Amino acid sequence: MSNSFVNTYRNELIACVANAVVEDLGDQGDHTSKAVFPKDHKSKAQLIAKGEGVLAGVAFCEFLLQHHGKGVSLISIFKDGDTFSKGDVLFYLEGTAQTILSLERLMLNALQRMSGIASHTRQVQERIGHTSCRVLDTRKTTPNFRIAEKWAVAVGGGINHRMGLYDAIMLKDNHIDFCGGLNKALAKTKAYVAGLTKPVHVIVETRNLDEVNICLQHPWISRILLDNMSLENLALAVAHINGAIQTEASGNIDLENAAKYAETGVDFVSMGEITHSASIVDLSLVAENQ
Repeated sequence: MSNSFVNTYRNELIACVANAVVEDLGDQGDHTSKAVFPKDHKSKAQLIAKGEGVLAGVAFCEFLLQHHGKGVSLISIFKDGDTFSKGDVLFYLEGTAQTILSLERLMLNALQRMSGIASHTRQVQERIGHTSCRVLDTRKTTPNFRIAEKWAVAVGGGINHRMGLYDAIMLKDNHIDFCGGLNKALAKTKAYVAGLTKPVHVIVETRNLDEVNICLQHPWISRILLDNMSLENLALAVAHINGAIQTEASGNIDLENAAKYAETGVDFVSMGEITHSASIVDLSLVAENQ
């Protein structure tokens, strides 16, 4: 999965790590490490878990080191997707002290944030595991770090909704209302899609059964999003659609109520919570005794 994600989003990852490195090192580098260690000083470090969860970010760190960590190697003990406990040694780093220390905070930020998201995603998917429903992420992510956060969702067993505005069409309430109604918005969308050189998924947000009925007249739609509906109305809508088009529930869904939404028979639940509200997992990079 990690290799697949890297292959699909290589350019985005290159930009992400490059911007993060510049943010921390600027054009002068790590003055502190350069002051304390000679350029060729070799060191070893280990990543130790100070909490528990699902590990995510190892492949991100490997990618970072490949592009900006010349002379440092990562020896993994745990891989992305593995569960870990407090006190576990997750991986080792070997290489020049200057490089390890200059990238330490960036690696820890990524690992802690990504592991928190993967852990929370795994919790949600386990809560709804008795159904066929799957959890989707949203675009409610940290600016300039979306690629890593969505990667973490995938590591945790969730599904990426869309990476951005460029890889799917999603007609939301404002698009529909500004356009003058759902029928007009769908007609314009169908004409637009017909002119594209590559197909894109079309997801349509609905607020009531009337809008659901309009969508059912357009079987080319990829998914009907049932937004902010009560559990009772959601179940009625899913039964009414009866598998003709994929369904998704959204709006105020969290870890505690996700199972109730999944049990309505909806195909997906989308949750901003798994990215914007996930707590980090505490990890520490410590030097090995030399």
